[in-house]
Parts: sequence; structure tokens; C-alpha cells
Amino acid sequence: MTEVLSQQDAYLKSFEATITAVQQQEQGGESPPAIALDRTAFFPGGGGQPHDLGWIAEIPVIRVKRQGEWIWHWLEANPSGGAPEQGAKVQGRIDWQRRYRLMRTHTAFHILCGVVWRDYQAQVTGGNMGELHGRMDFEFETLKAQLVQEIEEKINAEVQAARPVQVRFLAREQAFKIPDLIRTKINLLPPQIQEVRIVEIEGLDLQADGGTHVANTREVGNIRVSGYKSKGRINKRIELTLEP
Repeated sequence: MTEVLSQQDAYLKSFEATITAVQQQEQGGESPPAIALDRTAFFPGGGGQPHDLGWIAEIPVIRVKRQGEWIWHWLEANPSGGAPEQGAKVQGRIDWQRRYRLMRTHTAFHILCGVVWRDYQAQVTGGNMGELHGRMDFEFETLKAQLVQEIEEKINAEVQAARPVQVRFLAREQAFKIPDLIRTKINLLPPQIQEVRIVEIEGLDLQADGGTHVANTREVGNIRVSGYKSKGRINKRIELTLEP
């Protein structure tokens, strides 16, 4: 099982680990080599947040994904050979600029979700994000310009409120006693997950979530609602953009 260090410390930029398994590149194939580690700071993607990029043993990491209990890291093919071997100790390094932008973006969407739930009781029906931009869909019947402007003002007020963002872990049974813990229309938390990671924006939002976030809402910076559209009778999309 891979210990996911980013679950505890999203600000960890580098780490040491041991390679537990290797998938070698097939001769003449297009699939690059991949390695599993006993511990990693790379976020494997999920919840609309893309996976991290970076380097392991100074070889670029081009893809990261959870498969069962292991986190696999696909490495850029090295024409001169010298791929890491099973049992080797290696150092990993996150593409921090990209990661931090994704942390700010993910936190921005938690702010949006918190405001929309608190003030309009609208559930999330979908979402996706990239660096400094993304979209989230809500169960709104109507969404007009005046309401969108109101939402933009409210989410930026929460940024300026400098609310702490905290992470904790709870047993599944205990976590599901928290009202409105799951804000999505469908509960996407697999039944085999017995320990639930909780992300809380103090005084605003409390959700089960596995992604990476900044430690304070002020780090998010100014948020702009860059678009909104109808995606169905009771499904409306809000698009956000953050300043670099």
C-alpha cells in the first residue's frame, strides 16, 4: 500500500521513497515505464483535480494514478536506459508551481460550494478543474446575471475573511453522522473507504474530500466568475478563473 503524503501535508515538495514494483516499457510499445512507491507526495488525481507532475530520480513524471492500494507513477521514457529498479531508494519532487495553482483552484471551488450550499441550498452535480480555472455544476432551476454577481461577491468576501482550512480523518460511521457532509447529488465515496478525510473551511464548508488545498482562504486570491450557462432544467454551470 502506498502512503499518500499529500493527504497529510499538501505543502510537501519533495520526499524519499522505495520502489516497490516496476512496469517496464514494452519493446516497441508506446506505454512508458511506471513505478509504484511505498510512499509518495504526488496526488494521483480525483474529485475533478488533475494528478500531479514532477520528477522521480530526476526523471519527469508524466502521469500518476491510483490502482488498488498502490499509486503508480509513469516516467518519461529514457532513451539511454537507466530506469529505476525495484527496491531502489529514490527522491521525488513535485512540480510545485503547478501543484500550488491547483491547490488554490480546488480551495476556490470549496469556497464556491460552501457559499452556494449555505445561501441557496443547491447541491453539486458535477465539476472539473485545471490550473487557475474550472467549472462546477449545481442543482439550480434558474441562474441569472444578478445572482451570479452576488455569488462572485460572496466568494471573494470569504477569501478576504482569511478562513483557516483544516484536514482531519474520521471513521466512516462517525463521519456520516455529520449533516450535509456529502454535497454532491450522488455519494461518490466508495463503500470500502472506512476512514474518511474531511476538509473544513472554518465557519463555511465541511466536506469529505481527498484533494489538496491551501491552508487559508486568503491564499486563493481574487476569484472571477468567468462564465455561467444552463446544462439542463435544474443543472446550471458556474465557471471560475483565478488570478496568476
